[in-house]
Amino acid sequence: MKILNIILLFTVTLILAGCDKTGNFPGAEVNPHIAIYDLRSFYKGTDYPLTQKSMHGAIGITGVVVSDHRGKNLPSGLLMVQDKLRLNELRGIAINIGSDAEQYIPGDSVTVNLAGGVMKRVDGLLQVTGLDGSAVTRVASGKPIPVNRVPSSYILADPDKYESTEVVIVKGGFDPIPAPTDTYSGDKLVNDGFDNFTLHTEAAATFAGNPLPGMANFFGVVYYSKDNSGKYVPHLRIRRPEDITVLSSTVTRAAIVVSGFVTDVEGTDLDGEYIQLLATRDIDFSATPYSLVTCNQTSSFTPTGAPVNGWATGGRRTYKFSLTSGTAAKGTYFYVGNTSKLINGQGSNSMASGNWIVSINYGSLEDGAGGLGNTNLLINSGTYACGIAVFEGTTVTAASVPIDVVFIGNNGSVLGTGSSPAGYRITNTDWYDIINPVTLEEQHFYKQGSNTICLSYGVPADAGWFYKLGGEYNIRLGRWTKARAQRLVDLSKTSTLDELEKEFPMGDGTTEGLFPTKAVE
Repeated sequence: MKILNIILLFTVTLILAGCDKTGNFPGAEVNPHIAIYDLRSFYKGTDYPLTQKSMHGAIGITGVVVSDHRGKNLPSGLLMVQDKLRLNELRGIAINIGSDAEQYIPGDSVTVNLAGGVMKRVDGLLQVTGLDGSAVTRVASGKPIPVNRVPSSYILADPDKYESTEVVIVKGGFDPIPAPTDTYSGDKLVNDGFDNFTLHTEAAATFAGNPLPGMANFFGVVYYSKDNSGKYVPHLRIRRPEDITVLSSTVTRAAIVVSGFVTDVEGTDLDGEYIQLLATRDIDFSATPYSLVTCNQTSSFTPTGAPVNGWATGGRRTYKFSLTSGTAAKGTYFYVGNTSKLINGQGSNSMASGNWIVSINYGSLEDGAGGLGNTNLLINSGTYACGIAVFEGTTVTAASVPIDVVFIGNNGSVLGTGSSPAGYRITNTDWYDIINPVTLEEQHFYKQGSNTICLSYGVPADAGWFYKLGGEYNIRLGRWTKARAQRLVDLSKTSTLDELEKEFPMGDGTTEGLFPTKAVE
């Protein structure tokens, strides 16, 4: 037994002696390049000297250059490099190497020896100082940089995540609308439908004197400037004129936008559904008529198959309302739909005090354009698509382009494929784009290209959901400055018009109610 204990003790001693207390396996080598995500994590608010020990055995980073000094709009000396080596999270870092930074352009693959540098905040930006051009080695050139579309609200909420990386602000429009003589020079306010964001251009930039477009995509890098209170706030710096992709040179304003609707009242849907719309200008429908068309996609709504004639398909697929009388004041709501004018089906409160422009029994009347009456103006459950579109004038054809459109669900025969796609046409809205803002390919129909955004049906069914879309349409700018989103109000039989047209539930000081769609200036 003593001999056995001695053998066991000797074996355990050998095992313990062979263990490396650092956790490294014998013969293993530390990767000389640390992920930028990990590098940035070392900084805790005070200067951080970079050594092989402080970088946990690494000596530097590898990544793709995103800075470009040819346009003369970036702070001198900064080389900006990004990678996605940790958790597939994109991060960037700026390295001050003096004038040698001008030798590198976006797409250059480089390694950077950071040993001897110091990581610190300079003018709000986290960067490595104390190095020169000898620390950088170009490995390759022309590497593709994946498009990183980032809403402006995301950058404002977490600028540290995006600084020194290449981002693109998509569908950016200027506030105020540019005059023909306005140029990029200075600070310009851009809105992409998510928030306002500053675009900064140095007076010496090569494109500073270029005229401003109506709407564009803006590629660039995130930098900082001080606001009036001395706080550093992020802004976007375009690097060269090639960073600007003009989408439109003009601004088109929609007179009417869809602000809400009910697809499934409590009880029977026959003569119960309606749509709420918001006027963005004073409208006399007898002088300037409009149309509203709905569509449904299940197999019970004939004709089946791809809608070759789009919003003019007729049958039980589309139903058109002609808005030819009545008025709506700018910034007010009006309604199209059932004859009963009840808020949540049979036995519910009347909403006849609302501004009803069209009120007909869509369940039994044909629409005058080939649309047959149907119990459901809009289908009310599942995933099959239904939609609402508003048009100028009372004639709607396969080629007609709406002024606003929304969809619920995405299944069914919505889009015909082939050399000549057919389907439900969209327009440029907060959700949809006739030209793909990233690839610049044409996409005229719902579910074509990036036009895939839709609402989902409220559950459970038969609950009386009102889709209160919210969002803000800026009349002066002619665009959505806050995109619509799915917000559901569970109507009761005793609900009132205020629940549709005002904040509901009402804020109590600690919680925020659901706001209706707003027209702002």
